[in-house]
Formats: sequence, structure tokens, C-alpha cells
Amino acid sequence: MTSSRNTVDDEDTFKILIATDIHLGYLEKDAVRGNDTFVTFDEIMKCAKQNEVDFVLLGGDLFHDNKPSRKAMHNCMEALRKYCMGDKPILFEVLSDQAVNFGNSKFPWVNYQDENLNISIPVFSVHGNHDDPTGADGLCALDLLSCAGMLNHFGRSLSVEKLEISPVLLQKGSTQIALYGIGSIPDERLYRMFVNNQVTMLRPREDENSWFNLFVIHQNRSKHGATNYIPEQFLDDFLDLVVWGHEHECKIAPVRNEQQLFYITQPGSSVVTSLSPGEAVKKHIGLLRVKGRKMNLQKIPLHTVRQFLIQDITLMDYPDIFSPEQPNVTHKVQAFCQQKVEEMLEEAEKERLGNPQTPEKPLIRLRVDYSGGFESFNTMRFSQKFVDRVANPKDLLHFTRQREAKDGMRDEGIDFEALLSRPSSEVLQLRVEDLVKEYFQTAEKNMQLSLLTEQGMGKAVQEFVDKEERDAIEELISYQLEKTQRYLRERHVEASEEKIDEEVSVGGKKMLKPEGRTLGVRVGVGCKGPDRERRREGTFNGS
Repeated sequence: MTSSRNTVDDEDTFKILIATDIHLGYLEKDAVRGNDTFVTFDEIMKCAKQNEVDFVLLGGDLFHDNKPSRKAMHNCMEALRKYCMGDKPILFEVLSDQAVNFGNSKFPWVNYQDENLNISIPVFSVHGNHDDPTGADGLCALDLLSCAGMLNHFGRSLSVEKLEISPVLLQKGSTQIALYGIGSIPDERLYRMFVNNQVTMLRPREDENSWFNLFVIHQNRSKHGATNYIPEQFLDDFLDLVVWGHEHECKIAPVRNEQQLFYITQPGSSVVTSLSPGEAVKKHIGLLRVKGRKMNLQKIPLHTVRQFLIQDITLMDYPDIFSPEQPNVTHKVQAFCQQKVEEMLEEAEKERLGNPQTPEKPLIRLRVDYSGGFESFNTMRFSQKFVDRVANPKDLLHFTRQREAKDGMRDEGIDFEALLSRPSSEVLQLRVEDLVKEYFQTAEKNMQLSLLTEQGMGKAVQEFVDKEERDAIEELISYQLEKTQRYLRERHVEASEEKIDEEVSVGGKKMLKPEGRTLGVRVGVGCKGPDRERRREGTFNGS
């Protein structure tokens, strides 16, 4: 296996900067962390210019909110204009039909070929689940940037039943890249499409084995349910490298899938959006070099990312220090926790020395398991001791307890008071559709849904809450009502309340059967192909 790092960048070598999940605008109103995403995005784009890359490839969730604030959009456009516009010539060309690749745009061609623009570094991006197209027109924030000529939004499809992905074909010298992309869609729907062989990846007609096949996807990689993820083996084996977005843990070093024989790189997010162990892994972006069928991925650490340290402690593991029967044990536990936080702050300060770009206040998370008879104490009062030293004093300390009995929880229903009393970081991780589902599971029989599905109602409420689509619930009800009326007319049901109720209860499953329609979202993406016989001759060298 030869190392492409030893070869000089030449007219046949693509240099591509890879990043995913930048989440511009996350906590932008926070007094301490408000500018974190903007500062790091500036570092990413500056890195692209310093390394003189051919183009930047983003794997979704450029924005945190579906409708970014003016501040978030302004900062994004400022960075793109500062680093991506200029007189530097573009050394690669697009060979594919751009009207197909960018058919959803009013300007269906790559931005650097627009005679009214002066682009030095093109940016290609798929959309994520945070900034996906919504509303009657199916637009998203990336479409605004695309219309302004600052970004090339690809990986979209209007179909929600059958997906056909046509690659963006690029050539630099003798090196050819087939760039495939999937913008985020519900995992369950995409999973079903793969199972039903409704996803197809188109391949170049001429000399298909000479292309380096690069694929960008923004879906769950880790399993969150039976069909709430995309198994790696669903993807075609002619691929060479898969850039996997959506997962925030940085696993940027490419890993070979021994079944499909392609490599997967997971760059992770460039900002900490949840105080979980996966986010504590050091953040990186990647500099991908492709020459012929060979590739090399260089890890580039991000220096402007706020430090995040997390530690778990179980009080029962320290019987020599305290036990529940001791007097004033709560004070001893509090002193112990304070000592642990001090140790993490000291570790963070050591790491920050010599790197002036790193923000001064780190993120600290201490998770305390107080099972075994211990009692918790006031976390807010404890956090006041570190309010000037950490970036997240409100959720610095988190108490957990091992569940002793799961039975009977469903009978209790949802305790909304307990929900609202949780730390803000936990509430942010709750999914609206899960709350809707749990509500109807615990509701009385006369409150159960008959014309609407829990899944459909959950999605509509999510659109209404998370993406400010005010018509989402009304659209769902109107659609299902029209569908039910059509069903009743076809069955020639007598127009009486009893007959209608009887027919609805009997034929409800048929009426509620999903038809691949998602309210307010007209996006479909995917890939699948039968070619499994060929084995690639290219090699990979990572660093």
C-alpha cells in the first residue's frame, strides 16, 4: 500500500476539505457560547483557503435551526464571501448534466461557472435533518445560499417513494470523481425504500471502473430502533469512500467495511450540542486527497472548539469515603463532587495552554449516580461556585439513578412537571414525536386516535414546534379527512354517524396505511444497485 502523502499535489490530485454538522446558530443567544459556531466555521473556511483545496464538501446540518436567524445567515454568508470568492482559477470541471444534479435550483449549474460570480473555492453540501426543506415550496436555508451563488446544494429528490441518485461527475487531470449525495430524510422511510429495492444509484456510462466513487449521507449510523437507522451494508459496494454526517462523535479516520469493501469516515460535529461522551472526543475536519483510485485523508484538529470534559462517578464505588448511613453524608458527597470538578478544570487549563484560539471557559459535565440510598443536593447552588469558570454552570452537575422497576411506568403517563424541571440540555434532547406517541399510549381509550396515526401526528407536531410550520397540523388533518371521505364514498357507506363510526373502526388500518407522504417535506433520497461482483483496485492511506 503506497502512501499518497509522499506524492506532491499535482494537476491530477483532488484536494477536498470535508466537514459535517457545523450547526451555525446553536445557542447563539447564550452570553458565553453564542459565537462558538461562527468562530469555528470561520476557522474551517480559513483552513480551506490556506490549504488551497479544490472544493469544500459539507455533510449536512450547516445550520442548527430550520429557519436560521439573520445573525446566523449573515455570519455564514460573511465567511463564504471572505474565503470562497476570488480570482483563484478552478482546476476541475463538471462532466455530468448539471440540470439533473441541481435541478431544484433556478440556476441549475455549479456556481463557479456563473458568469456573474467570481468563485475561487466551490462549496458542495447536502442538507441535514436540522436544515432540511420544509413548507409548500420545499425550500431550506441552503437554497437561499444556492440562489445567492455561494453554495451548491445537491442530493435532493422530490420523490418520496422511489429514489434515483445521479452523481455529480468531476474531473481534474486524469482523476475522475463521481460525487453522490443524500440529503436527510426520515430513517424509517429510507430504510423501507432500501428493503423494497426502491433506491438506485446511477453510474457513469463510460469506463465506470475508473471513477473514484464518493458518497455523502446524513442519517443515523448507530441503531436507534429496528428501522431508525441505515445499516452500512445497505449501501452499494462499488463505493470507495462514504462521508457519514449526522453522527456527532468524531471518527474521522476511515474504517473499512469488510462486507462492502468501502471506507467510511465520520467527521462528527464541529460544536458540542449535547453534553454526552461522544461529544467529548476531540473535533477534527478532514483534508481528502484523491488521485486516480487512491486516496489519503489527513486529520486536521480544530483549535477554536470549546473544550468539553465529562466524567461519571458512582457513589457506591467509594465505600471508604462515605456511605448513606453516615451523618452529614450529603456534605461529604458535595465536597467530593467539587473536588472532581476542580480536577477537570485543572486538566482543561493544562490542555488550553499554548493555544490562544481555544475559548477560556470549558464545558464541564459531572454525572453522579446516587443509587444505593444516597440523596441528591441542590445542583443550582453547587453550580454557583463555578459560574465564572465554566461555560455551562446551569447543567454542570447531573444526578442519575439506576432504574429499579420499569413496570408500571406507562400507567403513570407523562409527568409534565417533572419534564419541565429537567435541565435545559436534557429537554433539548427530547423528541416531540416521542412525547406525542407516549401521550397517546397512556391516554384513556376515548382519547385514542382513530383517523390520525400517532406517527403522522408526531411528525406534524414536530414540524409545527421545531420548524415553525404553522400549517403542518392543519395539512395533516385536511389530508386524512379527505382520504377518509374518499374511502367512505368508495364503500358507499350510509351517511349516518353509526355507520361511519363502524366503517372507520373496521377499515381504519387501510385508511391509516402510510402512503409515503410527509407533511411539509417534499424530499426523497437514497441509493442502491446490484453490482456486487467487482472488487476495487484502489488503495487507502490515512493519517
